[in-house]
Amino acid sequence: MTKRKTVAVIGGGVSGLAAAKAFDERGHRVLGFERSHDLGGVWEPSRSYPDVQTQSPKDLYRFTDMPMPESYPEWPKGPQVHAYLHAYADKHKLCRLFRLNTRVQSMEKRADGGKGWTLTLEAAGKTWSEEFDFVAVCTGQFSNKNIMRHPGQAEFEAAGGNVMHSSEYTDSNLADGKRVVVLGGSKSATDIVVNAARNGARSVTMVYREPVWRVPYFVGGINFKRLLYMRAQEQQFNSWGRSPIRKAVFAAFTPLIWANFRGLETLLKLQLKLKKWDMVPDGPIEKDASCSLPIVTPGLFEGFENGSIKPIRSTFERYEEGQVVLANGDKLPCDLAVLAVGWKLGVPYLAQTYQDKLIEPDGQYRVFRLAVNPDLPDMGFVGFNSSFCTILSAEMIANWLVRYADGKLANQPSADVMRKNIDEMLEWKRHERPAAKVYGGLCSAPFHFRHFDELLADMGATKRKRANPVAEQFSYPNADAYGDFLKSTPQYTAC
Repeated sequence: MTKRKTVAVIGGGVSGLAAAKAFDERGHRVLGFERSHDLGGVWEPSRSYPDVQTQSPKDLYRFTDMPMPESYPEWPKGPQVHAYLHAYADKHKLCRLFRLNTRVQSMEKRADGGKGWTLTLEAAGKTWSEEFDFVAVCTGQFSNKNIMRHPGQAEFEAAGGNVMHSSEYTDSNLADGKRVVVLGGSKSATDIVVNAARNGARSVTMVYREPVWRVPYFVGGINFKRLLYMRAQEQQFNSWGRSPIRKAVFAAFTPLIWANFRGLETLLKLQLKLKKWDMVPDGPIEKDASCSLPIVTPGLFEGFENGSIKPIRSTFERYEEGQVVLANGDKLPCDLAVLAVGWKLGVPYLAQTYQDKLIEPDGQYRVFRLAVNPDLPDMGFVGFNSSFCTILSAEMIANWLVRYADGKLANQPSADVMRKNIDEMLEWKRHERPAAKVYGGLCSAPFHFRHFDELLADMGATKRKRANPVAEQFSYPNADAYGDFLKSTPQYTAC
């Protein structure tokens, strides 16, 4: 018999909803805590910049039991994703489980030495503590802004200039009549420069440090999901734990793999005119592909062509009155500086003694299956397995985590097994595939299928692949199919 637990779910975004559902449907008492006034995480409108939309097509960005509405476009906008998440929460009655406007201040092991954790919580000016048998940390990788300051910022702002993080650019009117300079080359940076150029900015400049491979929604007229999300394509990357035989097979096909990726690079260079804009990356795409691979914002390269957006390869050095001075010596007139410099990884409410067990000195996270640390029992992470199909990844890891917490995995790992696997994965990331170190090593892309295969095997799924081998090998992950795979795992209810 599985004992019912009291489970804390920290965060009410995609990952929090997935975790709340997974633990709730297994019979546990779930209490969710969301620091903002609404569910939705990064898709909550007050945290989103205008025109934000998914990087993944809607049939990849969904839960297994609920497709996005047919009326949605292929790449849904932020308000549509937010509405979809609310509809999912309503379908599974998840809103009843969450306390909004409630912040987790700290997280400590229970003082009485028992299993579980004590959370110190704050809401409406009041602070209190609650004990939990298990904690699911679902704040993901985009909850703490990376705040960057440069010399002269105070004087720049005092003279009327405005500096903000990309998540604070929530109104297109902010750009109207302004000379806008955006620091960064990520998807958020390119979304914002396109939005600013389309909404009355006097000038728009994108300052980026290094060129990266970018993938348009359609590569040579073909939806990129049909090119980059296949198991056959994934197998061309140097994944972890390869046997000598698999390494030999990989080596035998290396010339064909090399030709495949050079062909893709050539197509991207020609289609996007990367050489013209000094945006040809230094490294090969097969070595650089990870969660940091941005999708091209529609209108970006068109903006370069018509002069409404100017790309400059450099970085900010300092501010002066009415301008930004770059490291290359350029001085850019500026009224509004938007810093699209990402987010800080971390679990700030977790005491340093526990963070030291979780995070290596070089910033890599010690997590088994991107979900748990054997030296931090009775807790786990949903949303650390970042990918190009984020919602499906969160749902898969949430279902794995509840079984792990209940000791119900078919392959329940011991602490020693987890430590050994963690060390092997860290070795692979550091020496065989450095691109896998992005985001603290918390990224399953481009190995979606391999990651899901491991989770399903651990859960004891009797179905792990589609019946049609051609579809399984040459098509993208199918959410409906993964719903069936999850149903094939042993079912149980805590009581």
